[in-house]
Order: sequence, then C-alpha cells, then structure tokens
Amino acid sequence: MASAAVIAKRYAIPIILVVLAVIWQLVILPTSFPRSHYDVIGVKQNSTSEEIIEAYQGLALQWHSYKDTEIITENVIEIQHAFEVLSNQFRRRDYDLFNFDELQDVAKAAKKQYAGDKFSRLKLPLLKMSETDLIDDNSEVLTAENFKSMLGEEGTWLILVYSLGSGNSQQFAHSWKKIVDWLDGVANTGKVELGEVQLASYLAERNRATGHPFFRYGLPSIIAFPRTCRRLDCLVRYSGELNVDAIVDWTATDILGLPRILYYSLEPLVKVICFSKTGQRAAPFLRQAVRDYSAYASFGLVLWREENATLWWNMFGVDSAPAIVFLKDPGAEPVVHYGATNSSVFHNLMEQHKSHALPQLRSITSMDLGCDVKGYSRAGNDTLTWYCVIVAGKLGSKLSKAREIMRSVQDNLTNEVIPGTASISSLPDSLVAAYAFQQKRLTLAWLDGDAQKKYCFFYLHSENVFETCGPRRYAEEEDVPRVFLVRYRRNNSEVNIDVKQQYKNIWDTFREDEEGLASQLVAKYNGSMEGPEILSWMSNTIKDGDSSDLPYFRAKAPDLNPEESNPAWSRVTQKIGFSSKRRMTEKVKDFVTGGSDYMKDPRIGPILLLASALYLGALWLRPNQSEQKNDKVKKDEGGNVQSPSSSKDKRANVQSGHPSKDKRANVQSPYPSITDDVPQDAYQALESDSDSDSK
Repeated sequence: MASAAVIAKRYAIPIILVVLAVIWQLVILPTSFPRSHYDVIGVKQNSTSEEIIEAYQGLALQWHSYKDTEIITENVIEIQHAFEVLSNQFRRRDYDLFNFDELQDVAKAAKKQYAGDKFSRLKLPLLKMSETDLIDDNSEVLTAENFKSMLGEEGTWLILVYSLGSGNSQQFAHSWKKIVDWLDGVANTGKVELGEVQLASYLAERNRATGHPFFRYGLPSIIAFPRTCRRLDCLVRYSGELNVDAIVDWTATDILGLPRILYYSLEPLVKVICFSKTGQRAAPFLRQAVRDYSAYASFGLVLWREENATLWWNMFGVDSAPAIVFLKDPGAEPVVHYGATNSSVFHNLMEQHKSHALPQLRSITSMDLGCDVKGYSRAGNDTLTWYCVIVAGKLGSKLSKAREIMRSVQDNLTNEVIPGTASISSLPDSLVAAYAFQQKRLTLAWLDGDAQKKYCFFYLHSENVFETCGPRRYAEEEDVPRVFLVRYRRNNSEVNIDVKQQYKNIWDTFREDEEGLASQLVAKYNGSMEGPEILSWMSNTIKDGDSSDLPYFRAKAPDLNPEESNPAWSRVTQKIGFSSKRRMTEKVKDFVTGGSDYMKDPRIGPILLLASALYLGALWLRPNQSEQKNDKVKKDEGGNVQSPSSSKDKRANVQSGHPSKDKRANVQSPYPSITDDVPQDAYQALESDSDSDSK
C-alpha cells in the first residue's frame, strides 16, 4: 500500500494534465465551437443565395408535412435560425467577417418558449426587422480614406460602429442622434458601417486564440478616442447600457474629464441656475462651461416642478422650463434666458454675463480693470493718470447693500451726458467723475476683504480696519464696508525709455521689479454710504488728483491672492477623470474579459499533453541518474565511502600541496591533515629538561 501511495503521489501531476487535456478536447472545445450555420443547412461557405434557399426548403419539407402532429425540436429552430442569418446579405456578411450573430439570443429564447409545442405554434421569422435606413444625424460618416485625416485632427472622437443588418442598430438610431446633438461643440462624432470592412476590422477586437476580429459587446458598438489618443492601444470601448444618459455621462466624465455639476455655490461668483423638465444629467457643453468659467461663475441644476412654479417666479422671475438664470449682483434683476440651448448659444450667454455689473477686484481681473500697480489704464497704455474706486468689506448683507449702492453710482456715471468738446477743466464738479468714467480713466469695483485681507490692510490701514478686512474674529463683530480711491500715475519720462537699465551692483537688482510700478496715492471716503455723496466725493478727488502736482512716490502693493487652484469640481474630476491609472485599469479589465477567448483555443489540449509527457520524461531520467551515480561509489578499507575518481584527485592534490576543490562530495581523506581537529597518529610528547630551561 505504501509503494502504491508513493507511485500515485509521484505521477499525480502528469495524470492530472492528461485528464485536463481529455476534458478540454472532448467537452470544452465542442461547446465552444458549435456547428456553423452552413453546416446546419448543409451547404458550403461560398454557396450562393439560391443554393442556401434550396437546401433550406429541402430540410423544411421534412417537418412541414407533420406540422400539426410533430413536436418542435431544437434542430428545427437551429435550421430556421441559420436560414434567417444566411438569407440576409448584411447578416451573412457580419457573420462571415466578424462572427456577429444578433439572432443567437433570439434563438435561445425561442428554444425555451416553444419547447414541447407543435409546429403550428411556431411564429416565423424569429426576428422581424424593418428595412428602413438609419436616421440621418450630424455625425461624420467615416471611411478608410478619411479616417486617417480624422486621426490627425485634435479633439476627442466618439465613434459608432453599426450594421445595416442589425435590428439593435436601427433601434439605437434615435438615441445616437440625441447623443450627437448633446456632444455638439464638445466632442467629434463619427459612425462606421460594417460594410467598411477595412476600417471596421481595424476598430474591432481580436480574438486572442484565433486572431479573428469581433465586437465583444455586440452591435452597435461605441468606441472613444480620447484627446491625446491616436492608436488602438489607448482607445476605450463602452460596455454599459445603450441609452443616451449613460453614454453621454460616460463620454463627458471618463473620456473628456468634465466635472459633474454639484450643488455648491461660491458667494462672490456669478450664479448660473439651469432649470430642466426632464431631469436628465447636465449636457456635456454645460459641464465644459463649468470647467472653462469656474473662475467667474458657480453652476447649479434645478428640476422644474409645477408645484414649485410660484416659488421660482417670486425668487427669479422664472415661469417655465427649460430656462437659464444669471444672478449677477445683490439686488440686481436676474437675467433669464428661455428655451433649449446648444454649445455656441450658451458660450455667448456666458461671455455676456460672466462678470458682475459691478466687477469684483480679483487676481484675474485686476489688469483688465486697470486696478493693478503693474498695469495700465483701461483707456490705453499712453494714459498717465487713472483712478480706481473700490468698496471693500466682508461678505454679508452690509457688503451686498454697499455693492448695490456703488452699482447705482456706476449706472449714473454711465448714463450721464457729457458734451463731446468738453474738457475736464471746463466741466462742473458734478460731472468730473462721469467724464473720467466714460473716458475709461475711472473704474468702480468691489473687494472681498476676507479673501484679500493683505491687499485690504495695505490700503485701509487704521485702528478699526478689522471691521472691514480679514476674517471675523467673533460672531458679534460689526461689519463695516469702506470705500477708497487709488490714483495711479506713471512718469512720462519713464514711459519713453526703451533701453533696459544695466544694474551696477546686486542691490540694484532687487529694485528691478519696482521699475514697472505706477505711483499710488490713496484717498479714503469717510462720509455716509449714500450715492450722491459718494459721487460728489469722487468728482472732487479726481479733479484734485488731475490738477495737483503731488510728489511722485512709488511702492509695491501686495499681490491679490489667486483663486483656488484646485476647485471642488477639479477634485471630483481627478477621481473620475480618464487618467493613466484608469487606462491601466481598463487594460486589466480587457485582459480578464478576454480570458474567455482562450476557451476556444484548440492548442490548449495538445499543450497539456505535451506538458504531461515532459513531466514523465523528467521523472524517468531522475532515477537513472541516481543509479549511475551509486554504481561509481565504493567503500574504502576504513569503511569510508569514496569515489575512485575523486580519491585519485584528492591524493594528487594532497601530494601537490593543494586541497581538494570538490567540497560537495561526502568523501573523507585517509591521510591526516593540519585541518583535522585531532590527527589520527598524533601523541603528546614529553618535555625535556633543555626545553624547560629554554623557556
């Protein structure tokens, strides 16, 4: 029993490999390679349509004569299935070239439905499909010729692969048209019919076992080329449900990396509220606008319900959907746009309404507003003196009220009529500010005193500055918005200098950044927050600033804090965007999914048999080598085991003074050595008297 167990253990692996090879060849492969439709009908693959019809009719006669008595068998449905595929030119083409058979699932369902029924219950054909062409859309029809030029264009491409013989493709036509409209202006779209064999084969997957092109997720198939992808190894195949919302969201999120519109709001920004009746996800062009205009506006979506219509009318003046509302300033009338929009219309709307009526002084707007010590006036680079009036404060109701007052002052300056030939010296004091504003030498803006506290402290430095600048130190602290005017002036002699100054020492280089600065003088408003008084103060200050020859003083003001470099939508996009890590995940997913391809590989069985034979050969060679080695070993006279060849080598090495190099052999030399612990012929010699005396 012990020897049988040893033998079984020894030959277990090759036996298992042989069993697996037999199972693979006799069980797995037959199920992986069912009979082709040509074999079912009994014709050759190159048979004509007439030959296929004739063979089908011959088979049909065998069971039509017993229509009322015979029971439907799986063989009957297989014949009908094969005939419906091969009798249609598009289905036969798809089956021959791409092994695509849309009727396979229909035939399986029919076998279950009609199992045990009579022929009279069988409804033919198994799949009814209309002969209408696909609906026209705005996507480009791709061919092998224009596909190369398409790859040379920049941008993301979403490609539909379809077949005229596919019922699913025809049903998906309406959805594809909506997808194309939704992606207009955001991504390029194209479609390929399987009749473009060369291009369709290029876009198809390859069976890892046979190398045959096929579409793993069937037809229609959605393929995306991201912006930087122009090769097959980086394209992405859609594997989800074939509906508009899922495909558009996949394209916008995974392929384009556009942010989702979250329900958050930043108080200083323009608010864009989109009302929708459908409740669908935000269109890709809207999500693209979130990314492009995130520094100017915050976005939100609202599902329109009739029971809330009164609420939206009272708040924003909206009475129906779809609609887009722009909230620009506190107290200002909302701007409402009704009707559906596309990419170009929405882009134009954002350009018109991305800024407040009273602009906010920020790092991205300071140069355009002319409120930067390093910049120039809105009137042009030749203007030597210009002004910026700023209302600063902490976000809240009082700052909102102050902004509303300053906006009304700005409207008065805009609507004031100034004679065309008038000069600032000939104008009355009340029109000086309006004249400077219409000449673009005066700008009105507001400043977030908390977010731009360093800038605010620099210009409003005083004992009670904490009421205006910096964060709130305690809940009951009073917020006090303040208005101040900054006069910027450039030296006329410095404007005409074109030659760069050569610095003589290291200390001069520290003043390099200050050479382009304008002179600044600050005037603080100490009156009440009323429009007429502020307007009068502005006119008097500007008239005095233009006429007075004050000392030219230049100082570098603190830079405005930049906007959040990693906004909320960007953090979300980093998690869901199509990154290199996500591409690796897609490749691993494709590799795991493609494992089923090897179930059709006929080479697996022979490989398993070959592995079993090699393992048996290794087991056979190992005992023979052990027996040959034992035959060469003998015992010496002292009972020590020694190989004759190694014994001769050892003696030769000892006589020549070199130790043996064969350390792996368990051989003991008969000659004593100084390396032995106790030599075999050693004895203890007694000391003589002369030896002891010498010590």
